[in-house]
Amino acid sequence: MISVEDAQELCLVLVRPTPRETVPLHAAHRRTLATSLRAQRDQPPFAASAMDGYAIREDDALEGAVLSVVGEAAAGHAWVGTLGRGQALRIFTGAPVPDGAGRVVIQENVLRDGARVALSDPIGDNINIRPQGADFSSDFTLNAPRVLSAADLALLAAMNHADVPVAVRPKVALIATGDELLMPGGTPAPDQIIASNVFALHAMVADAGGIARIFPIAPDTPEALDAILHNAADWGADIVVTIGGASVGDHDLVAPALDRFGVTRSFHKIAMRPGKPLMAGAKDRVAFLGLPGNPVSAVVCGHLFLLPMIRRALGQRDVLPRALTARLGAPLPAGGPRAHYMRARYEDSDEGRRVIPFDQQDSAMLSVLAEANCLLLHPIGGNPMALDDSVQIYPV
Repeated sequence: MISVEDAQELCLVLVRPTPRETVPLHAAHRRTLATSLRAQRDQPPFAASAMDGYAIREDDALEGAVLSVVGEAAAGHAWVGTLGRGQALRIFTGAPVPDGAGRVVIQENVLRDGARVALSDPIGDNINIRPQGADFSSDFTLNAPRVLSAADLALLAAMNHADVPVAVRPKVALIATGDELLMPGGTPAPDQIIASNVFALHAMVADAGGIARIFPIAPDTPEALDAILHNAADWGADIVVTIGGASVGDHDLVAPALDRFGVTRSFHKIAMRPGKPLMAGAKDRVAFLGLPGNPVSAVVCGHLFLLPMIRRALGQRDVLPRALTARLGAPLPAGGPRAHYMRARYEDSDEGRRVIPFDQQDSAMLSVLAEANCLLLHPIGGNPMALDDSVQIYPV
């Protein structure tokens, strides 16, 4: 058995980056920026008023000064000319500040009488002008790779980009295996169970930026497994994920099927619970990941191995799960021979971050997994851990 860290490294080596494509800006949310983009103009592109008020020259900024109003400027409607001594321009937020103006006096600080205004309050330090390029200049660059947020789309729009180069979403084939499985909504025989983990994996792939397809359940025959692997390849999968049949029992047929398909295996079995039977390999440019069949095992391994593979295919850099530090809210026994990724729940408070593992850690208990918001790492062979000891957790 190899370590989790070695297995993660080997899984990432199997993945090939996807090509790039160009999509409209409105369709780029949560896509991975594939090429750095440079702004096409300053923002704001001109000195702009930050308030509604009156633009004046700096040498007229004296309490009690009486100025002549010579015009008006609104957003999208600039006043053309140069502001002279003793003049004021009625101006609204977002409008270009005219030449000659040194500040905008807010409308609450003036008294207007027809075509004249008097500066009624003391002049403060705030000039109420946003300088040209105050947000960003035309040499500003949004660097790739980057998962684009809603705020990023607004930024790119302000940079005057209508289309965005992004990484093509990797296609992930999800193949549940086993005669005991039935899709939800069917009528199970007494010895059957409902396929569940494939739906969690489908959602996880989508959240990570991939395109998942759930293939029909593969019965426990070599012929059925061979056929469905070919179907996944014909679909153009970048990553093929099998679920179940990954152990070494008489009815665990996935490893031999991958061998027949021509997959070169990188490893089989890791020093981890849940998830010991995990295996991975590749054929040409397609990566293969064999997940355990137990629902919790499959989902935990999905977080630790499949999602990093998807992120790597998208060209992202920090692809491994993000570890946080927390204080134990309950003691733990000594660590065993495998790293244990325990289902747990953490909370942040004024006293810090505290985590409590669930009492039930059986790899078939989906109800516990649904309540967990993190995986608590209990390392191999560690000493017993006491209340308030520091541990690593991985939010899920």
